[in-house]
Amino acid sequence: MLREITFIKNCLCFLVFLTSFFVVGQVNEIPKYKPSNVDLHNQIVKMDATYFDAYNTCDMETQADLYDENIEFFHDKGGLSTDKNGLLKALKENICNKVTRTLIKGSIEVYPIKNYGAIEIGYHKFFNKEEPNAKSIPSKFIMIWKKEKNTWKITKVISLH
Repeated sequence: MLREITFIKNCLCFLVFLTSFFVVGQVNEIPKYKPSNVDLHNQIVKMDATYFDAYNTCDMETQADLYDENIEFFHDKGGLSTDKNGLLKALKENICNKVTRTLIKGSIEVYPIKNYGAIEIGYHKFFNKEEPNAKSIPSKFIMIWKKEKNTWKITKVISLH
């Protein structure tokens, strides 16, 4: 009887070991991001900095230059905006000198889109000067960049909070 109990305990321990091995293996299925095109990654990181420097300093001319005429801006709380002038007006009235954005360092991923441009995915935080005690929580964003000749334009934004 003691041998049977020992055998059963050993079998259970082995099963637990195997189960934990497979669970750990599943956690590692998602590979760590590594840019497939370092030059493209660096270009988009630079464009992100250019755009959000303009955003943080209320440089409406630069923001307007970077938005495509057919911009689609999806905001999980605000909905969809497809009117470039309306979007710029809303940014000027609601963001300028009130809200600043900080990129979560190292969070940007860039994926090339053949014959179009690139998709940028990352995390950032916003600080609202009118709510100085509000906690700034990292949120995900996706930007689709189109390259025409040597100019990058933002064609789509997905902002998740």
